[in-house]
Amino acid sequence: MRRSCGLLLAIMALAAAACSGTEDAGPTTTSDPATPAGSLESAAPAETKDADPGEAVSYAGTTPAPEFPEGLDWLNTDTPLTLESLRGKVVLLDFWTYGCINCIHIIPDLERLEAEYADELVVIGVHSAKFVNESATENIRQVILRYDLEHPVVNDRDFEIWRTWGVNAWPTVVLIDPAGNVVGGDSGEGVYAKVAPIMESLVAEFAASGELDTTPIEFALESAGAPETALRYPGKVLADPASDRLFVADTGHNRIVVADPRTGEVLDVYGSGRSGYRNGFGLEAQFNAPQGMTLSDDGSTLYVADTDNHVIRSVDVATGIVETLVGTGSIGYPPTGGSAPSVALNSPWGLTIREGVLYIAMAGSHQIWSMDLAGGTIAPLVGNARESTFNGALAEAELAQPSGVAFDTAGRLYFADSESSSIRYADVLEPAGRTGIVAGSDENLFEFGDEDGVGTAARLQHPLGVVFRSDTGTLLIADTYNSKIKEVDLSTNTVTTRYGAEHGWADGASPLFYEPGGLSLDDDTLYVADTNNHVIRTIDLTTGSTTTLVLKGIENFNPPPDAEDFAGKVIQLDSIKTGPGPGSFVLEFALPTGYKVNEDAPSSVQWFVSGDAVTMDDAANRSLTGTIFPVEIAAEFSEGASSVTADVTVIYCRADAESLCLIEQVRFLVPITVDAVGPSARIPLPHVIVVPDI
Repeated sequence: MRRSCGLLLAIMALAAAACSGTEDAGPTTTSDPATPAGSLESAAPAETKDADPGEAVSYAGTTPAPEFPEGLDWLNTDTPLTLESLRGKVVLLDFWTYGCINCIHIIPDLERLEAEYADELVVIGVHSAKFVNESATENIRQVILRYDLEHPVVNDRDFEIWRTWGVNAWPTVVLIDPAGNVVGGDSGEGVYAKVAPIMESLVAEFAASGELDTTPIEFALESAGAPETALRYPGKVLADPASDRLFVADTGHNRIVVADPRTGEVLDVYGSGRSGYRNGFGLEAQFNAPQGMTLSDDGSTLYVADTDNHVIRSVDVATGIVETLVGTGSIGYPPTGGSAPSVALNSPWGLTIREGVLYIAMAGSHQIWSMDLAGGTIAPLVGNARESTFNGALAEAELAQPSGVAFDTAGRLYFADSESSSIRYADVLEPAGRTGIVAGSDENLFEFGDEDGVGTAARLQHPLGVVFRSDTGTLLIADTYNSKIKEVDLSTNTVTTRYGAEHGWADGASPLFYEPGGLSLDDDTLYVADTNNHVIRTIDLTTGSTTTLVLKGIENFNPPPDAEDFAGKVIQLDSIKTGPGPGSFVLEFALPTGYKVNEDAPSSVQWFVSGDAVTMDDAANRSLTGTIFPVEIAAEFSEGASSVTADVTVIYCRADAESLCLIEQVRFLVPITVDAVGPSARIPLPHVIVVPDI
């Protein structure tokens, strides 16, 4: 016999795991990945202790799932869905709100489940908004595009579905079996580990009974026909007056763009544009939704909060070499410090630096960390990892998804505490430092709005960016969900709206923004990462006029083919230093004795250049059919840095038996720095071909 262990729906967040809100204030978000009582993970073990050895376990439910209400807005589908129409599929409901970092954390788990059970599982996002701004269908559509979601999402703006299911925490997932009955639910992170074994059992059971429907379903995605833009949801921006460069976290394109802040000319790009985690040179590297940036004191190193990879990356701005400073690539919980690089981080979002110490707004663990760059040690500095609004001693304070950080000239650290909709401070340089409130409510996580005022009487809505203006002693704030730029007079804590109204896109004296996420200041010019408008805006603080910075030449920074698609050998050369002027690259391939390059087959070389220091000859991408090595290819060198990739394919055969051909594929990775000292170089690319043992 099969023994049923279907769960009654018992979705709850443990008091220890709930990290925002109260019973009076509203729902909670859960940041502790530990399993709440009554969860999916605990279902089978709790109910099979007395089962006979070898007795099969059933997760099939017995309580019919309630149907979706009519009249709601649906996204990523051209028609509203019903649970009745999905009979035969396992259905997973994901209750989320898009500003919640824990909801963002489970997206990879959902994608993995969707990939592994593509024909058996349907994921439906039930978006029950915390913030007023999050309840607008168009704003949810933007987030679907931002996070590349490919499952249907229903806008539960009035919490109808939420109340029907008795949910009280973000994120919460619920499983419904192919017969339309409730299997169970769970709150918090770690969704894949809890759901995958139950999915495997449900699929096997309902396939055996003939009730499983594996007919593929294709949904009408919001991404269909979405326009291509130079930037895609840029999250942060950093101006560097010393070098006259502007660094842009092109978050949706998973890269960092370097531009001339006056002309918009793109000077360099770090990252291939494909989401991933790979160190390397310029366009060969990979990021995953980068956000905050800061420069070392000497301006030679750019530090990047690689948010969805849960690491801090370093970029040598002279060579474009991208490396990992600290982080393992996996979420760290509970938060524990140590020595770089082997310390796990949790969604680092904002960065700033002061006297050799890197300060990190660790949004995922609701803390601010510090890292001694010389010694390589890193640890939590502010916050006990509980999500709340409590102010006190640094280690005892409770923060709520800090996402932007900035020092004033005296050394006080200010941070945009996004989920509490407030601006707070931390006296991190004082031995007995404490935290405090600057603007916004400090009562709970559900006091937000759009009201100018003094201190705790002011209301903000999920601010993500903050920058200190030394000439006026004020803070400028990206009040993100209100689509406004506001200013705080730190002598009185008075908040005043300076730029923006309802969301939109308009330049001039009355500008409009759309969920701006990052700010950076260069004298009298404020740079704004206007996230949902996919652009960088500039505000002249003297005149109050806003313009849009138009990027030029970004199409010239095409990355090499993905390394995962390259089946040949990769040869990484040491960094090469050369002088400006005409030069060349020389393919020095040594063929085995008695072999030649085939005179008919398509041998070739293709070049990819990141940076402005190397310009290849117009005929650089050429056929090598029948060639005799060495082959010299002209290039022009200019002061700066570049990363050069050469993909070489050689099809060779025995001189006396051309019917037997072999293929050699080689990729050369060549970092180059060009300065004014010395002549330009003739750069060899050597390789010895060895006949494979066939």
